[in-house]
Amino acid sequence: MHQSAPDPWPRVLHLTQPVDGGVARVVGDLARAQLAAGMHVTVACPDSALADRLRAAGADVRLWRATRSPGPSLAGEVRRLARVVADVRPHLVHAHSAKAGLAGRLVVRGRIPTVFQPHAWSFEAVGGATAALALAWERRGARWAHRTVCVSEAERATGVRAGIDGRWAVVPNGVDPERFRPADGPAARAALLPDVPAEVPLAVCVGRLCRQKGQDVLLAAWEAVRARVPGALLVLVGDGPDRDRLRPSPAVRLVGAVPDAAPWYRAADLVVLPSRWEGMALAPLEAMACGRPVVVTDVDGARESLPSALRPHCLVPPEEPAALAEAVARLLLDAPLRASLGRRARRHIVSAHDARHTAAAIAALYRDLLGGGPGARVGSGPGARVAPTEYRESIHS
Repeated sequence: MHQSAPDPWPRVLHLTQPVDGGVARVVGDLARAQLAAGMHVTVACPDSALADRLRAAGADVRLWRATRSPGPSLAGEVRRLARVVADVRPHLVHAHSAKAGLAGRLVVRGRIPTVFQPHAWSFEAVGGATAALALAWERRGARWAHRTVCVSEAERATGVRAGIDGRWAVVPNGVDPERFRPADGPAARAALLPDVPAEVPLAVCVGRLCRQKGQDVLLAAWEAVRARVPGALLVLVGDGPDRDRLRPSPAVRLVGAVPDAAPWYRAADLVVLPSRWEGMALAPLEAMACGRPVVVTDVDGARESLPSALRPHCLVPPEEPAALAEAVARLLLDAPLRASLGRRARRHIVSAHDARHTAAAIAALYRDLLGGGPGARVGSGPGARVAPTEYRESIHS
């Protein structure tokens, strides 16, 4: 009796919660690249716009009811995820962010190759006893990850300092330089802000409205910016739990979440992200790909994401409104410097943060973990877009 040959393509199961913001964009880009490379891609995530986009791209989407934060619902979430894993029978599981990393590692417990990608450490997001519990879990859960993938060397160093005994790989975030590319800024501004004169200095902040992204610090700095740059306008793009706490003024507009932030980057004179913590934020990479300079706080991943020419002008300490105001005002007042920095930023993204480089590095990591066993064929075959590449790895044991 004829038996069919074993499937040569790997079955990859991505787990993600959250389903918005930078994590969702990373998962979406990675899934599309892997589908193009011929992998069988399944994503377990809550019902969301991300689930719809992944399904439209050709991924097998399994709806996984899960809240963003751990709580009493965790036991049920783990049981539901266990059923998904048993049904999909993946060759490799890739868990994104703290919640999916928690549930996924509890389900799989290292029985198949497991990649955990924190996308910024959970214990930095909370304080007190909650932070201690989150750190204790990350130390324990590291044994069930065959690789912990950090998006910056700084993120990895934070984990090492915290006592997490991980088998580390560093794969910097990337963006699509064709989707995020320079375009006519005045036209973009006219379409988005038809009531705002073209000569009004415009700063834009794109990010989830939450404590992590630090929009409250930017608002605290904005009056000082306006004192030096009269008439300057700040636009906050995004939504989130802090929306009702942020108090805009006539000089500040909240426009909510948007399906595509690229027009806002192009409309801006300057893009600002005053985060309290990150792994490596995507919004500054996207803005630089659009040829815009950025001002960012010197948290994990920020320094690594900037070309050296931008660092003296664009890095400020976190949670210091005066330093933030100084950097923002100085750049808003210097159009030639902004143009020069924007050109250098675009070149840096194309050379160092193309999403295709990121996908290729992840493919190389998968090949290493899968070895010569089932599903080892990664990133090859007709139509494959991810080529072999090296990824930076260090093992702490």
